[in-house]
Amino acid sequence: MSTHTAVLKKDITPEGSDYEIVRRAIEKISLDYRDQPSLEELAEEVGETPTGLQKLFTRWAGLSPKAFLQAVTLDHARRLLDSGMPLLETSFELGMSGPGRLHDLFVTHEAMSPGDYKTRGAGLTIRYGFHSSPFGTALIMATERGLAGLAFSDPGEERAAFADMSSRWPNAIYVEDMTATGPYAARIFDPTLWRPDQPLHVVMIGTDFQVRVWEALLKIPMGKARTYSSIAASIGAPSASRAVGAANGANPLSFVVPCHRAIGKSGDLTGYHWGLTRKRAILGWEAGQVS
Repeated sequence: MSTHTAVLKKDITPEGSDYEIVRRAIEKISLDYRDQPSLEELAEEVGETPTGLQKLFTRWAGLSPKAFLQAVTLDHARRLLDSGMPLLETSFELGMSGPGRLHDLFVTHEAMSPGDYKTRGAGLTIRYGFHSSPFGTALIMATERGLAGLAFSDPGEERAAFADMSSRWPNAIYVEDMTATGPYAARIFDPTLWRPDQPLHVVMIGTDFQVRVWEALLKIPMGKARTYSSIAASIGAPSASRAVGAANGANPLSFVVPCHRAIGKSGDLTGYHWGLTRKRAILGWEAGQVS
């Protein structure tokens, strides 16, 4: 059993990182969305000028703060729920016309056998590295068969993120190797590199049920969302909404396997393993990509 402890060997936060400022603005939006905070109020919260925040936020998200607020507001999500269907068929961002399938076609996957999963990673070498991303520090884990893990952390939380991820496969051997994980980081977060003819290969390490849920998540188009109950129905287990929620929360491939696109039946964004603010950030960023 590996007892390796992750150490972030150098500060990888890009100078002038947009995400930290955007994160604080999103937190303000999340807390005060019912009051529809103005651009001026958001700018004051993060210590920017309104014009500066507008430019920075739009550069980061592809949406203005106002459009982002509309895209992630709970009341807006509830209005988009079709009263006759237990799923959110309409895109989060009003006026979004594209199906947003590019990212989903970009990902190809396989699952490890149940026997492999039961060994808790024994005999498996997992290479990992910390990389900057649009959503904070990304911890990327890969095997020789493909991407196996993607987690997020804020500055100073890297060890906790590594402990959480490595506890899923405690018998694996962990090797810090940013040379191996760097190409994954470059491709995952750059939409210009999302090409179906050069797919990103991921390997799912989980129970049969978890893998079925994760495969269902991959079918949710970018810019849309599904309720836990509709995901449960799609895998032939309509009464297993809670179990679907648990499998969703255990997803080790954050962002790539889009557990952030799962919502409560009322349109509530509900929780997210890497923080609800980050979930809102990812949904808003995706809305900007497909709008």
